[in-house]
Amino acid sequence: MQMKKQTLWLGLELYKISSKRWMSGEAARRYAAVWGNGDFGRLGSGSLDSQWKPRPLLSSAFHHQSLVSIACGGAHTLVLTDTGRVYAAGLNDFGQLGVSDNIAYSMEPLEVSGLQKEIVQISAGYYHSCAITVDGELYMWGKNSNGQLGLGKKAEKVVPAPTKVECLNGITIKTIALASEHSVAVTGLYEENFMPIYSLLYFPLSSGFQLL
Repeated sequence: MQMKKQTLWLGLELYKISSKRWMSGEAARRYAAVWGNGDFGRLGSGSLDSQWKPRPLLSSAFHHQSLVSIACGGAHTLVLTDTGRVYAAGLNDFGQLGVSDNIAYSMEPLEVSGLQKEIVQISAGYYHSCAITVDGELYMWGKNSNGQLGLGKKAEKVVPAPTKVECLNGITIKTIALASEHSVAVTGLYEENFMPIYSLLYFPLSSGFQLL
């Protein structure tokens, strides 16, 4: 008897193995769907075309890894996989993709370089990006015109590679949000050498960061 096959919207194939049971042709994975303005390849679909309805991203672009989260910047997109790797697509005029600064933009997701540890959270601002490691370290890259990367006044105005925020050594970063030209992060409570009330910090300030 020929096995019945059904193809879902995301391209996942299901096979009917009994009157009431279906089996996936591959292990269950989380996929991404994108739509909207496609300028500079920000959708990661391999095209500059805008999408007027949700379109799935091929899992092959992420080496068939399951996706955990997505962050959208001004004209770029970050994707985090279940193995802790980060991919980026879109505009790269300020190094916000975290790949070679010789690339003006990418229509397909490229793996962010220089992240040696497992990543558990990502965030994207208008022209800058960041990642938090499994042990709470913060890495930032992209535009730094107003200190939004938290790297201090001596840092370059454009930082194309993920760079650890050294002034936060000893502080565990729990979560972070990026906006147009500033960044806000929440730290773990009861950090060594810091009182519990010091749980929120933001960039930029003349001192690099401020605890609230």
